[in-house]
Amino acid sequence: MKLEQNYSLKQYNTFRLQVKTRWFMEYDSEEELLKILQDEYFQENCSLHIGTGSNLLFLNDFNGIILHSAIKGISLERETDEFVFLRIGASELWDNVVAYAVKKGWGGIENLSLIPGETGAAAVQNIGAYGVEIKDVVECIETYNQLTFEKKLFSKEACKYGYRKSIFKDEHSDPHIITYVNIRLAKQPSFLLEYGDLKKYLVSEREPTLADVREAVIAVRKSKLPDPAELGNAGSFFMNPIVLYSKFEDLKNKFGEFPHYKVSEIEFKIPAAWLIEQCGLKGKWHGEVGISEKQALIIVNKGGATGHEIALFAESVRNIVNDKFGIELVPEVKYIG
Repeated sequence: MKLEQNYSLKQYNTFRLQVKTRWFMEYDSEEELLKILQDEYFQENCSLHIGTGSNLLFLNDFNGIILHSAIKGISLERETDEFVFLRIGASELWDNVVAYAVKKGWGGIENLSLIPGETGAAAVQNIGAYGVEIKDVVECIETYNQLTFEKKLFSKEACKYGYRKSIFKDEHSDPHIITYVNIRLAKQPSFLLEYGDLKKYLVSEREPTLADVREAVIAVRKSKLPDPAELGNAGSFFMNPIVLYSKFEDLKNKFGEFPHYKVSEIEFKIPAAWLIEQCGLKGKWHGEVGISEKQALIIVNKGGATGHEIALFAESVRNIVNDKFGIELVPEVKYIG
């Protein structure tokens, strides 16, 4: 177990903000986690469980306990003629899991290549890209209830997955800490390659392999997304808004054809990046904060911005988009403090 006081969180937030936590605790096993949860001092203090912080915006130093998992490992639990079932430690980097699966020839998560963060956080957020979400492969999630200290397994249905949503993000539910994520992958993979960007990289007479798809996804992401190690960011800052048919028709009448995805007979998803770009904000800066020149959905920190400055910049983007389109963007990034 690791215990540090006044600990820098720079390596635990991809905005690379210079913030600290009063206490930092890292555990290596479920047994160590249970000891922490049952500790009276821990119970008396404000606490937050994080992964690599790829979806967090710290507004201030954290006056409490930051808890982090060091539970790693990828194990083959069982298999059938069609599928393999993997149990993955929550702190295992998600892209390492994808690389491992592709190397083994197991399909289902190759479209989720190069998404930053740890596996536990990926399950909390229901990460997704190019038509695939982690919920598509989840079998069950192993957790500990932070209030009762009991271990509980959540089936995929019990996780209540939605677009960037899960029961683990529901403030009205008991807080649960994920220790292991169990997924099912296909021995004979079938690919989802309908997105135009992927098609451009996979033009070939032969059928693509898992490695081909992973390489294409990585190439597309690198061409569009700034590297957090070079320019602080948390990936997509806003969720893509979903509007009703009446609003969709109103936008078409005002602005003509625009990119969209049909979610249901009455709902349409509109790319937030397109909305932001149409407002002329792509590549715009205010001091140390700005919008990436590669992707309008990404707010970046040159290196000297504070969390408050990033939050204020994001709010100005929301206001400009709302004034032009009458659509309120919702941050995908979680504000802390």
